[in-house]
Amino acid sequence: MVSKRYPTSIEVARLAGVSQSAVSRTFTPGASVSARTREKVLAAAETLGFQPSLIPKIMLTDRSGLVALVVGGLENAFYARVVQSLAACLREAGNQIVLVPVDSDYTLDAVAARLAQYRVDAIVSALAVLSQEAAETLSASRIPVVSFNTPVTAARVGSVGSDNALGGRQAARLLHARDVRHPAFVAGPAISPASTERLTGFREALRETGRPEPRVAGSAYTYEGGAEAATQLCAEGPVDGIFCANDLCALGTIDALRRAGRRVPEDVRVIGYDDIPAAGWGGYDLTSFDQDVPALVEATLAMLARMSATDAAAGERVLIPPRLTERGSTRA
Repeated sequence: MVSKRYPTSIEVARLAGVSQSAVSRTFTPGASVSARTREKVLAAAETLGFQPSLIPKIMLTDRSGLVALVVGGLENAFYARVVQSLAACLREAGNQIVLVPVDSDYTLDAVAARLAQYRVDAIVSALAVLSQEAAETLSASRIPVVSFNTPVTAARVGSVGSDNALGGRQAARLLHARDVRHPAFVAGPAISPASTERLTGFREALRETGRPEPRVAGSAYTYEGGAEAATQLCAEGPVDGIFCANDLCALGTIDALRRAGRRVPEDVRVIGYDDIPAAGWGGYDLTSFDQDVPALVEATLAMLARMSATDAAAGERVLIPPRLTERGSTRA
């Protein structure tokens, strides 16, 4: 016969020689229990290896203290940094983290229905919600949801993200200042909102500065995707300035340019996005945009607090201005 996995409060009460309600009060913050009873209960609990279950608390209060943190694409150091910062701040606020790994590194849609099944107080994700259907599915769960770089919101689904279009415009102006005549953009996945917004801002500012429409290549937010895109751009025509949808693409772009005999920045200026640690490495010295993770996290926690208290933040979208850090890949 298989033994039970967990000791019960009844067993603790029996060993301690007290009532089950005394055990419950001992593990309830602020409840009334004598010092002697508490001492006996805690000793019995330690002997049995007892830990109080969260299930009764969830049933009584409809609050679990659990926050689902949805992650994907952790090979990108930007996501790892966001997860680390969010987890630390949520723990400091008294929450426990439920880590939900997914295959995608840019969209939450595929797991929207599954997330609604979790008994969590909130859902935070660095992945975007792309469809209104997915947003409504999440909203119907009555769980506050905050996702990054999301163009779609709903009653209980808000968004915090980098002002990607602003970053794109700043990238175009920097390349214009560096006298780039043949701009290009290395894109992420076609349905990624962040990549699309960065390209939109890039195109707008290029037109304003009188530069030609950028040539576009790319398919994935990866080092390999950036290398393939840069190789394609060099084969198709002249290019002397490339804005990349993220830093991993930019690192692949720089190495592909070097293999093709092109110097960075003398022949081609390169800009990335995310400002991951590798951007500052001497071998790349990559100009990049810092998404300001502390500000993203602070805005996320503030939005969750508003959504939990009222519906004041329903459908809200907060944009954080990115910070451009210029390094050797674009310097004159």
